[in-house]
Amino acid sequence: MEKVNIIGAGLAGSEAALYLANNGIKVKLFEMRPKKTTGAHKTSYCAEFVCSNSLGAIALTSASGLLKEEIRLLGSTLIKEAFIEKVPSGASLSIDRVGFSKKITDLIKNNPNIEYIEEEVLSIPKDEITLIATGPLTSEDFSKAIIQETGSENFKFFDAIAPIVKKDSINFDKAFFASRWDKGEADFINCPMTKEEYENFYQILTTAETIELKDFEAKYFEGCMPVEVMAKRGIDTLRFGPMKPVGLFDKRTPTEFKKQQFYAVVQLRQDDKEANLYNLVGFQTNLKWGEQKRMIQSIPGLENAEIIRYGVMHANSFINSPKILNKTLNTKNNEKLFFAGQITGVEGYTESIATGLLAGINILRFIKNLPLIELPSTTMLGALTSYITYSDHKNFQPVNSNWGIVDDIEADKKVKKDKTLKNTLLSNRSISCIQDIKNVI
Repeated sequence: MEKVNIIGAGLAGSEAALYLANNGIKVKLFEMRPKKTTGAHKTSYCAEFVCSNSLGAIALTSASGLLKEEIRLLGSTLIKEAFIEKVPSGASLSIDRVGFSKKITDLIKNNPNIEYIEEEVLSIPKDEITLIATGPLTSEDFSKAIIQETGSENFKFFDAIAPIVKKDSINFDKAFFASRWDKGEADFINCPMTKEEYENFYQILTTAETIELKDFEAKYFEGCMPVEVMAKRGIDTLRFGPMKPVGLFDKRTPTEFKKQQFYAVVQLRQDDKEANLYNLVGFQTNLKWGEQKRMIQSIPGLENAEIIRYGVMHANSFINSPKILNKTLNTKNNEKLFFAGQITGVEGYTESIATGLLAGINILRFIKNLPLIELPSTTMLGALTSYITYSDHKNFQPVNSNWGIVDDIEADKKVKKDKTLKNTLLSNRSISCIQDIKNVI
């Protein structure tokens, strides 16, 4: 049986390795950490969550929720384990990131079909089935190997990570637990602000020093915009974004229901299973650490916050997938070479897992001399792969799962105006399609 090389043990590489190994394929899985680390990773575990600990919404009427269900149906190991390691976060799937990564690492290292190799790969194996899943933090040396192989330069953009604080350092005389519009459990810690408090916070944030970016022009992905960059778009931008106060009520203070209590609110989301750590939602940042502390401690309730991890900025890279990849995730010039994960231009944890799974499915079919699967754009995963491989892109940029890339559905105007109803129909159509595909793979 031919062995498969998988380079990178992040979310995409780990998913593909486990899928192939569990289907009887021998895998050599390469990971450069811990011998060579990145500016963002903190552990040597496989499938580490680097930015936040949230995989996004669960509801099937959300794009992210539908994508999770699609890959659950197709046999994703990582999504299954993510639900096992779930921590409270309202209507989204957030995990104990360390517990999750430890579990995936154990599954990989204890699988007899996986040879786990901790070393940096410097060149792409010749004439061997290979999956490159090195993620947005691909090493400089291996990036050169990819460019040499594909004949196309990588793009670059910058990503940012949110700070984490200890729960027991939060002042709950000011902060309170609640979910928006009281939906589900009260899973988020909320730090409310008056107009005066917000304006003071805004002044600190927009005048704070940032870490100078040296090597690349700063190109920010809209889905992970540094909070200080977002703030400079206008004084009310944050109040209509990650700090919107709508639907959040402190029940300790008598108020008429649905009457807005606050001018702005900072939310914190549980980051570990023990609920000791919380990250600041939407507060990815490139501020200098001293400035971060000043900014965080200007937030009511966080005056004495103990900061466990400061936000950092790191360069993310991705290939020019429209010129390089087929919808089956192998390259146009070498049918044995596959790519998956954020290096392809998908953005997000679930999206990385999903492309890793699709690559694993198609590698298995390639080995068995079966036609490779091209998922239709009526499915969320199919829409993602269609988007990143669309040859007429004029300015290809990373993309999350979203309804805008999915094929529209035939329905009357009344249905199309009802967002929930329309998304339900789109979701049902996709799940039916995935179930049909599942029966043939």
